[in-house]
Order: sequence, then structure tokens, then C-alpha cells
Amino acid sequence: MTTFVKICGLTSIEHALTAARLGAHAVGVVLYGESPRCVSNEQARRIVDALPPFVTPVALMVNPAVDEVEAVIEQVRPALLQFHGDEPAHFCSGFSVPYIKALRVNSEMDLLQYAREYVSAKGLLLDTFLEGARGGTGATFDWGLIPRELPLPTILAGGLNPDNVSEAIRQVRPWAVDVSSGVEAAKGVKDAALMAAFIRGVKDADV
Repeated sequence: MTTFVKICGLTSIEHALTAARLGAHAVGVVLYGESPRCVSNEQARRIVDALPPFVTPVALMVNPAVDEVEAVIEQVRPALLQFHGDEPAHFCSGFSVPYIKALRVNSEMDLLQYAREYVSAKGLLLDTFLEGARGGTGATFDWGLIPRELPLPTILAGGLNPDNVSEAIRQVRPWAVDVSSGVEAAKGVKDAALMAAFIRGVKDADV
């Protein structure tokens, strides 16, 4: 089985194209003002327009208003929306673009219940719960909390990097992995060597 790779928090065309050339299947742009990786709709559109075919552009938002999502769809033209806040399922499914739902995992969560609630999602992105943070923390969570029988594709995130991604895949067997801070030289600045090492780690686990 091939584990798909999403590299998130891209802030430049150069780094997005490097990610694509190295083998990333999806590229994420962050449209959330409190993130150090936030880009404007115009910047995001330029990144999306530059991507080669068969690389999925994903737009990440946190608790947006309806008009904000509609503006992103019109101006950025992502192939997939990523809702990373407390958005209910009826909100997420109310747009013309499919979505994935991010959940910040802790021991008190019932992931099976969330999977049933967000049945309209293309997948669940499982990230680390840290109070006040919305991803990109560099911290992992207990992968043993993930049920084997989740009825939606699992996208594993949270603290992944070139050193731990192979083990994470072997343990969880997710549909995809998502990385941001684990392949950065600085916040919002991706490192080509780290991206290459991360993708090698994914391929090693898939053998």
C-alpha cells in the first residue's frame, strides 16, 4: 500500500514546486491569520496555480465564516478544504469543494463517534491536542489512541518528521501522512533536504 504525503504550510511557489518534485501528493496552504505560515488568498492562488498536475492543493482554515470559505473557493481554487477548528459537519459539507476534517486527539475523544459525525468528509486528519494551538506544533500524540476500524481514511499528522515517520506508518497504517514543522528550516520556510528525507521515510515504511 502506498502512503500518500501532504506537505502543509507552504508559503512560496519555490517550496511548493520542490515538494511536488520530491513526490508530495498534496500541498497545503494555511489561510488562518494566527498561524506563522498564513498566506493571503492571493499568495495561495499563485502557489496553487503553479502546481503541476496530479498534486492536490488543500486550503486550511480554522473556524471561518461562510463568506470566507466562499472567497477561498473562488479566489484560491483548492481541490480540497481542510477545516482545522470546531466546525460542525453540516458546515463543512455545505460547500462545492470536498473537505477533510482535522481533529486534535486526546485520550478523552471518541474517534469512532467523530468519524460517524463527519461521514461526509473525505478523511479525518488526526493531529496533536495542545491547548491554544491549531497544528504545526511539532508534538506527537499517542498513536495507540487511533482505532484500527475507523470508517474514514486516516491522515496522520502531529509532530511527524524524517526520524519518526516510518515508525508512525508501520504502527498506524494511515491512508496519508501530513507534515509541516517537521520539514522546516524556520516557521513557514520548508527545507528541501528535510522534505526529501521525510518522503524517503514514507517510502521505506511502504516497502
